[in-house]
Amino acid sequence: MTGLRGTVERDGVTIGYAVHGTDGPTVLLLPTWSIVSSRMWKAQVPYLSRHYRVITFDGRGSGRSDRPVGAAAYNDSEFVADALAVLDATGTESCVLVGFSRGCPWALQLALEQPGRVLGIVCIGPATRLAPKLEERTHWTFNERHENTDGWAKYNRYYWVEGGYDDFLEFFFGKLFSEPHSTKQIEDCVGWGREIAPERLVDTEVARQDHLPPERLTNVSCPVLVIHGAQDGIRPHLEGALLAEATGGSLVTVEGGGHAPHARDPVMVNGLLREFVDRVAPRPVRRTWVRALSRPRRALYLSSPIGLGHARRDLAIARELRTHHPDLQLDWLAQHPVTRVLEDAGERVHPASSYLHNESGHIEFEAGEHDLHAFQAIRRMDELLVANFLTFADVVADTPYDLVIGDEAWEVDYFLHENPELKRFAYAWMTDFVGWLPMPDGGSREARLTADYNAEMIEQRARFARLRDRSVFVGDPDDIVDTSFGPGLPGIREWTERTFDFAGYVTGFVPERVDRTSLGYPADGLLCVVTVGGSGVGGSLLRAVLGAVPAARRLVPGLSFVVVTGPRIDPASLPPVPGVTLRGYLPDLHRHLAAADLAVTQGGLTTCMELTAARVPFVYVPLRHHFEQNFHVAARLDRYRAGHRLTYDEAADPLVLAETIAKALTTPTDYRPVATDGAARAAGMLAGLL
Repeated sequence: MTGLRGTVERDGVTIGYAVHGTDGPTVLLLPTWSIVSSRMWKAQVPYLSRHYRVITFDGRGSGRSDRPVGAAAYNDSEFVADALAVLDATGTESCVLVGFSRGCPWALQLALEQPGRVLGIVCIGPATRLAPKLEERTHWTFNERHENTDGWAKYNRYYWVEGGYDDFLEFFFGKLFSEPHSTKQIEDCVGWGREIAPERLVDTEVARQDHLPPERLTNVSCPVLVIHGAQDGIRPHLEGALLAEATGGSLVTVEGGGHAPHARDPVMVNGLLREFVDRVAPRPVRRTWVRALSRPRRALYLSSPIGLGHARRDLAIARELRTHHPDLQLDWLAQHPVTRVLEDAGERVHPASSYLHNESGHIEFEAGEHDLHAFQAIRRMDELLVANFLTFADVVADTPYDLVIGDEAWEVDYFLHENPELKRFAYAWMTDFVGWLPMPDGGSREARLTADYNAEMIEQRARFARLRDRSVFVGDPDDIVDTSFGPGLPGIREWTERTFDFAGYVTGFVPERVDRTSLGYPADGLLCVVTVGGSGVGGSLLRAVLGAVPAARRLVPGLSFVVVTGPRIDPASLPPVPGVTLRGYLPDLHRHLAAADLAVTQGGLTTCMELTAARVPFVYVPLRHHFEQNFHVAARLDRYRAGHRLTYDEAADPLVLAETIAKALTTPTDYRPVATDGAARAAGMLAGLL
């Protein structure tokens, strides 16, 4: 969540703000209680800033803003004045205000003081004190010491400053997110809560003032929308209802929802926000509607950007799909580096692809030295996934597609199940692995998290089995790991066999050895091709291989290396080594692999299976903490009796890697054959949906 950042100083306190986007009316996302920063709006900013000018600022006590001492510095009037200062500093004449919880009274006060500057107000989970506290909160006071520290007794100044603050944070945010499977949202908020000292949070609570009386709220002249969870564990739903009544506003009740629906159900809330802003600040609309029988047959293909393997197999499936429907118009919603492959193949990349936030860049940011905690990296990609799903939702709302194909488009599959009313097309899901698995050193906590994610997916599929018109597994039943989703959950293989169709592996080409001279390589000597896939996380392995080249060439005279960096690593960033040719992106990499005597690669499924299909010996080094490469891919390769596996610690030892290369060159391959009809089988499963 980036933007034009700035600061404004008022009465000696510096407030940090950010401006996102430049077009349309301005939306000011107000801060809330200083226990969290403006990052609380991370699921809103990327999407809203594509349509509007969006301003956020950290409330005093949080984020990039100062943390003044004393309760007087945190009076409601100070936050209202800070908001006005930010509006002035950003040259904002008028805006739509969006408040959450404690930010709602500030929005209302601002509208009463400056009615000409406020176009409308959205209040989410308002904490306006219009209704009594939840009954369970009435047994404890904030300013008195209690012997009991159970439940809401944790909401106590002494407990916070005398060692119970972390316990309070876990409790409070567990109550704030009453919805099941909210581990990531709770984790985020606990982390933000640790950014303010408990003594300063005491100041903010002591400073709380009485609510705005209902008779004053009737003077709010702008439109008001209230969004409140029916199962809010912080403030009762009655509070939102009374606020809507007092202001003459609209009320949206989130049945089953908690205190922060904008974080837990961002697709729904973002849709409400856009609808509200467009109503209070309308702009001209230009659209074309095509009668149903006049529409061409059209499909939208979503290809995962994590690596290039999905792109190659998806192109193969698309070619086969066109044999069933020659008139098919196919659009691709994709990111770099997949767009590079698609453009080279002459495919139409949808213009909205430019709005997608790059997931490969996030993965590269998360990676260490040949280390990528894939499960946690995807969890921490949540704001990108929300934004990218909403880009997808805009695309399918503007253009009627007969079929959407999602090849590991995780955000689309997840948020469609969370918002099934958005499905207006036939939908097919494809994947080559099923089930999040914990890494052993993650301990019981990671085991609980992966099981929770798996349980949510199983529940979604059980409730909305109709949502996917086809679920296609790229492989065979025996390729699935033989373990469970977690304690009390079904076995992964058993569940997948019940819920998926099996296409067999999709290579995208006919496996055959390639004459190396056709690629410009000499006919004599031995050739080792080194590749690390389409993302940029493989630099460490490339350097390890380069370090082992001298020893390998001593053990195997005449051995030469071609190191392929792919589209996101600059070959010039690697040192020159005798006997090594550095290459960048190769659109026909599979042919270079099929021409090699040996390959060294990461543990990505596509490259390893291409080598298996071509019966080329290879050494593979799974990324550390990458559950898919270490469990799902490794299990499949074991089934095919393919590859020599090394840990990165082993591969980082030049002598160990050199000896493994030499051994692999002299070990006969006995790979199980890879089927060649996977693309045709997958396309046959999809063709009937058009």
